[in-house]
Amino acid sequence: MEKQGRTGRCLRKTKETDIAVEVNIDGEGKADINTGIGFFDHMLTALAVHSSMDLSIKAIGDIQVDGHHTVEDCGIALGQALREALGDKAGISRFGQMLLPMDDALAQVALDISGRPYLVFKAAFINQMIGNYDTCLTKEFFQGLAVSAGITLHIRLLEGENDHHACEAIFKAFAHSLKQAAALNGAKEVLSSKGVLA
Repeated sequence: MEKQGRTGRCLRKTKETDIAVEVNIDGEGKADINTGIGFFDHMLTALAVHSSMDLSIKAIGDIQVDGHHTVEDCGIALGQALREALGDKAGISRFGQMLLPMDDALAQVALDISGRPYLVFKAAFINQMIGNYDTCLTKEFFQGLAVSAGITLHIRLLEGENDHHACEAIFKAFAHSLKQAAALNGAKEVLSSKGVLA
């Protein structure tokens, strides 16, 4: 991955997972993803493409148990890499939102790169699994990401009969919201009356 623009990386190794993440917020939407969970790779690729950030995630996890540790820890590692890439957050637009349709599914995401982590997740899936991906892990991924990146994140699935479409609509809506919020607005200071985002 080229090191131009705002970049961050995270190496996270536990007894359950070994994860390497690199991000370039000012990228071209290039994705190099391998987590061992096919549908999750598809979602992370969509995240890269729709946010226009270059994203590399390599994960080795205990997926013989299930995907929980891998998905959650990828969220944590990606959040840490994003936090590093955003630096002191000076000049970012800070807020982003998207109402995104995907066939039968409609997802709404709003976020604030505030430095104060918080997640509201209102999404119910019909089936437990999409391929070898457990749909309940969608919340775990965004929880880990929001906490480690310092993002206030609201996610709502408003419509959806097909779980593939529903989950993908959420990831794409998050990507577009993040792209808006991380965009530079030409200011030299942070967008806060306090003078700091923390």
